[in-house]
Amino acid sequence: MQAQRLDKWLWCARLVKTRTGAARLVEAGKIRVNGARALKPSRLVQAGDVVTATPPGKLVVVRVLGAAERRGAACLARTLYEDLTPKEPLAPNRGLDEGRGKGPRPTKRDRRRIDALRGST
Repeated sequence: MQAQRLDKWLWCARLVKTRTGAARLVEAGKIRVNGARALKPSRLVQAGDVVTATPPGKLVVVRVLGAAERRGAACLARTLYEDLTPKEPLAPNRGLDEGRGKGPRPTKRDRRRIDALRGST
């Protein structure tokens, strides 16, 4: 495999929707290659490189397996990388906030119980 521009590879591998979006992620410092921050979208990647992307709200870690001349179907794009993203750990116990957003608003009686648990006066 020959080396390929980072922004083009991210786009061909369908990790981002647009090549411009890939370039913006690189320029924002959200992409690392082999642990080092990629400074320019024109940085070259090749087989064996580990690319870490941190777009808003998630973490993606992949090993580059190949390059593509052009963007193809999603099933073909998955052959360009091996997914190394760690599994999400279980959410920590959030205690009192765990039930928020479910059901109706608390009644006055429920509110007093919540305040008593929190130690509020």
